[in-house]
Amino acid sequence: MRPLPHPTTRRLSLFSLSFPALFTTMSASQAAASDPASNPASADPTSFPTRTYTPRHKTWPYTSCDFTRQDSSPDSSFYSTSRFVTHIDDHAIGLLRQYYAATLPRKGRILDLCSSWVSHLPQQLEDAAVEGNEGKDEALEVVGLGMNARELDANVVLKKKVLQDLNKDATVQAAVGRLDATTCVVSIDYLTRPVDVLASVRERTREGGSVHLVVSNRCFPTKTVSRWLRVGEEERLQMVGDYLWFSGWRGIEIVEVCDGKGEAGVGGLMGMMGMVGKVDPLWVIRGVKTEDGKGG
Repeated sequence: MRPLPHPTTRRLSLFSLSFPALFTTMSASQAAASDPASNPASADPTSFPTRTYTPRHKTWPYTSCDFTRQDSSPDSSFYSTSRFVTHIDDHAIGLLRQYYAATLPRKGRILDLCSSWVSHLPQQLEDAAVEGNEGKDEALEVVGLGMNARELDANVVLKKKVLQDLNKDATVQAAVGRLDATTCVVSIDYLTRPVDVLASVRERTREGGSVHLVVSNRCFPTKTVSRWLRVGEEERLQMVGDYLWFSGWRGIEIVEVCDGKGEAGVGGLMGMMGMVGKVDPLWVIRGVKTEDGKGG
């Protein structure tokens, strides 16, 4: 999934365009090599500000109107075009790899929900996944669930690929296997039935397993659910927390991976002119599967 605007306007915010930047196409290994923060040894889970999500509602607070979209055409048509681009900037990707290095399991099975050509795993986890693809014992297996076969085929860490439109069929099939963790990178805002999807992910997850929903403020607005576009960043984080709570996840936390206040150089012609733009903000809203969805 992970729709983006045209490659010449990558830095699309929810309500306005900031500095455009030219995309460059690179392999997953090249993307990892270019990331100064991809070394798992440097990852420190205490370096990311974390706060506990507190449920605000006793009953589901949203209506079907909150999940309508400007573009109601079939997602299968929209995602039929392969997009071999990254969807957040290099700074955010590097910090996300640090977060993954500190939190994701080194063995077992990870589901990359709304997957694409790259899963942003740090090198240590990518190596473990490749070993798993080679059939080695005690290795990591990554399953990618997405909508574009060419993108999934290009993702070297995926052992299994599942083509599925979650807005048409919100049930994660048993074929993905028993899960230890699930990631979803800047795509939760495109799901029209997020609670159904996340409840299904929880059903496939081992007790004590986790889910990590990565959120930024970059999106393709015509495919984003309407309420996401109407509210501010803090309310979006609480909204995703609500998704997890009402789908049975517990131990829910909001992690600030990047506050978006720094500046990053801009590539292409504007980079040569010395222009800079703001880095992408990034959060992770995460939860844990507990027995019968109890505990907190």
